[in-house]
Amino acid sequence: MPIIAVVGSRRSGKTTTVEAIVRGLTKKGYRVAAAKHIHEADFTIDTKGKDTWRHAQAGAKTILSVALNELTIIKKVNTTGFDLSVLVQQCEKEADILILEGFRKLVAKNLTIPKVVTVKTAKETSETSEYFKPILAFAGSAKIAVESLKIPKIDVLKEPQRLIEIIDKRVGPIVKKRRALKES
Repeated sequence: MPIIAVVGSRRSGKTTTVEAIVRGLTKKGYRVAAAKHIHEADFTIDTKGKDTWRHAQAGAKTILSVALNELTIIKKVNTTGFDLSVLVQQCEKEADILILEGFRKLVAKNLTIPKVVTVKTAKETSETSEYFKPILAFAGSAKIAVESLKIPKIDVLKEPQRLIEIIDKRVGPIVKKRRALKES
């Protein structure tokens, strides 16, 4: 399954960039999965006092919340040892491509995962170009020159389609091949 990682510093536009990518790839007919890395140690998607929370407090390790238009699966597991294969397994049957937001340490030097790096300053651009490989594009709304790096700089608010075309060119052939194998 193709993976594209969106990485960058806090408040650099990662979520806005992921939204643009998901929206654009969905319009092109891709089935998109998205995963967000959350740094808060005590974070839970569950709400204290709700029935699903009470099920977990009682000892359930997997809790399913089934609503009319949504299925949520909450798994109470230690994720510190997770690698990308675990994330892919969670969504590969329903999606053509996985978009990661964050996970910077997990993907930084992984040459099989193209990255879109969100930046706020020229300094961030030069620092991240050494840390992340390969970089498909720099994204954000700041006016930062990256011509010397030969990596496109895209303002995702003004020209999201340009980023979608770069990603589509990279993953389109892989997705088509995977779809053809599933059909045969």
